[in-house]
Amino acid sequence: MDFLTWGRNPWGQQILTHVSWDLLWASLFAGVMFLVAHASYMVLSAHHKHSEAETDALEAAHKNLPDLIERHTFMARAFHWVMAASMFALLFTAFLPIVGVKFAWVWWHWMAGLVLTGSIIYHIIHATFFMDFWSIWVGPKDIPEIKAELMAELGRETNAPKPAKYPMGNRLYHLAIVVVGLTAALSGIFMMSRVRTPIFDRNPYILGDATWGFTYVLHGLAGVGLVGLVIAHVYFALRPEKFWITKAMIFGKITRRDYLMHHDTRRWNVKGGSQPAGRA
Repeated sequence: MDFLTWGRNPWGQQILTHVSWDLLWASLFAGVMFLVAHASYMVLSAHHKHSEAETDALEAAHKNLPDLIERHTFMARAFHWVMAASMFALLFTAFLPIVGVKFAWVWWHWMAGLVLTGSIIYHIIHATFFMDFWSIWVGPKDIPEIKAELMAELGRETNAPKPAKYPMGNRLYHLAIVVVGLTAALSGIFMMSRVRTPIFDRNPYILGDATWGFTYVLHGLAGVGLVGLVIAHVYFALRPEKFWITKAMIFGKITRRDYLMHHDTRRWNVKGGSQPAGRA
């Protein structure tokens, strides 16, 4: 399987042009295999679950908490769904022509790219000044938590800590989508100079042949990477044990029971809960 495609410029020099679209099928295959493997694991493994009795005891001890607890504000949810719509539009307009569905895709593609870029800029500002910016990031301090969660998933007895507002899986996915999404957005902005739009004057000579090839490769790798990431995201969003998170992204709130079952009240403190032990 080829990973890159090459061509020749007007002077006969060999230049890099794009990724091979064999990678699209590889990404689809890897995504489907991940779904099968994870679903099989969930059926066959002794992964750790908090008991109903444990959660009942927590509810009895936290009766002062409201019945519904806000997890996502309206503006955070609006960003999520705008970004989701733009990503689906980008993937469909990029890859449907490759599999044989012909239509005037370029205009829709760069428009969706601008919407994605605008939503990313908004989210950076919103997360920096109006949210707990560091609560979603993963760092060396999280290694003990990652190890404990892995041991719990393997069915071993462990004192795995409950997460703060964002579980480890959410935070790792966020890191991946930041890298891939920013790569797609930044490379796409440069590539817009090669098509006619009412926003930029067409100028395909702002970069040299080698740099254009590198830019197209980055954009293509980000695109096929997004295919796998979106498959995984939709899969987890629809899993029964994760659907409470999906509903929170639609309606903004979770139940008191879900909060106590899945979160450490000291690490994600809400009104009426215990005081936080430190910044999560």
